[in-house]
Amino acid sequence: MNNLLCPCGSRLNYSICCQPLHQGTPAANPEALMRSRYSAFVLRLGDYLLQSWHSSTRPISLSLENSPDWRGLQVLSASQQQDHGKVHFRAVYREGTHWGFLQEESDFVREQGHWYYLHGTTREGQLKPGRNDPCLCGSGRKFKLCCG
Repeated sequence: MNNLLCPCGSRLNYSICCQPLHQGTPAANPEALMRSRYSAFVLRLGDYLLQSWHSSTRPISLSLENSPDWRGLQVLSASQQQDHGKVHFRAVYREGTHWGFLQEESDFVREQGHWYYLHGTTREGQLKPGRNDPCLCGSGRKFKLCCG
């Protein structure tokens, strides 16, 4: 995985993008933490997701067993005011032959130099790509030649 592109869509190698965060390096900002959390969902790194979740809202456990096949991430906006941040993103997934999206406005807080996911407001929907549409995974290729 080290020489592969990072799942977060940064177009950087995983080894220099999200992997250091997954190994304990603090995120520089809320967007970096959100991207690393998306990558953790893709890679099924449940321990990292729990560690990067603020203790006041963190679930006791997290199962990724029925998690969809995440295919792409688009950051719509990101902001930071001192120790608080917001990230609005859209993540595309595939479940069987169906495509969907999860859109979330997430809140983050920084404590002792570490950013944590606090909570988010989500909405989901279905996508119906055409064969000649750009692929939903963000590759830039036609859907029929990529994930179709």
